[in-house]
Amino acid sequence: MQRIVIIGGGILGASAAYHLAKAGLEVLIVDRRDNGQATDAAAGIICPWLSQRRNKAWYALAKGGAAYYTYLINQLVKEGETETGYRKVGAISLQTNEEKLEKMEKRALERRETAKEIGNVKKLSTTETFNKFPRLASEYASVFIEGAARVDGRALRDALMRGAEKFGAKIMYGNAKLSVDGNKVNGVFVDDTLHLASNIIVAVGAWAQELFTPLGFTVNVKGQKAQILHLKEENTDTSKWPVVIPPNDQYIVAFDGGKIVIGATHEDDKEFDVRPTVYGIHEVLDKALQTAPALADASVEEVRIGIRPFTPNFLPMFGPVPNYPEVLFANGLGASGLTVGPYIGKQLTHLILNEQTDVDVANYKVDDAFIENEQ
Repeated sequence: MQRIVIIGGGILGASAAYHLAKAGLEVLIVDRRDNGQATDAAAGIICPWLSQRRNKAWYALAKGGAAYYTYLINQLVKEGETETGYRKVGAISLQTNEEKLEKMEKRALERRETAKEIGNVKKLSTTETFNKFPRLASEYASVFIEGAARVDGRALRDALMRGAEKFGAKIMYGNAKLSVDGNKVNGVFVDDTLHLASNIIVAVGAWAQELFTPLGFTVNVKGQKAQILHLKEENTDTSKWPVVIPPNDQYIVAFDGGKIVIGATHEDDKEFDVRPTVYGIHEVLDKALQTAPALADASVEEVRIGIRPFTPNFLPMFGPVPNYPEVLFANGLGASGLTVGPYIGKQLTHLILNEQTDVDVANYKVDDAFIENEQ
């Protein structure tokens, strides 16, 4: 039987473990539980269809990831994993400019031709928008996207991990190091114990460099700090409130039980700084209150810090490592990690099983991230 060791227990590693174990392979997941794991902090918005990014490869991956959620969640529920953190509540994308609203609506309707999961698209008045999320400033109109969803990163990761364990996967917590035998990586040391493997998946986000230094590579992946605040609305049913996409670079996501998540910062110069800072908290609160001033009465429950991994071209990548085809590398998910992470985990399973992938892997090859060090 093929034995796969997965280094990294975030959303991507958990998805790969779930799909591989379900396919009948022997799977070991190794995670160090570093502070700042992106998945651990993330509150996800599954709504890629309004993005103005021009990169077609990114959109194909994000669109596929969003569409895959329906199947994945249904499978997890059938297997007894009902606490997935996922719910389709729709999204309202806010604007005060009528021309921008019309362009946004047109873009969504055009993309619905190849993404039926978008569902109903409707332009909402200021009153209709406020009624959808009754904490907003009164001047915002919006475009409503019925098929958008929210997801709690921790909850979905844990559901995938439990699902993987049901199919025989093992989870180990400790520090992993690649084991090299000649010109091949033959397994992984976890705290000095060798675990042999036919394939290794490295899905460790911003912490990739230390694993590949012994192989003679500099890995071109950078970390971006994100600070995210969790608020609490007392005695308020927020379970059906839609995701809010403001015209700035932040978001507001309501969950059950009065929980509202606001964020996040984009701090490129604080790569592994996992401290909540006055600057970050101020920025998040300031932008959130500009959008939804009535949130001023909510209590602050928690600040979470995540380190998003980015590649030089801001495009997720996955595939075999140069010179070491038995090692698969997946990274660079950035701010769209919860949208594309489960889907990439499925693609890694296709690669290991020598099956056809759902996207053209040539668009996401990892070669550019690996720079061979001079000997």
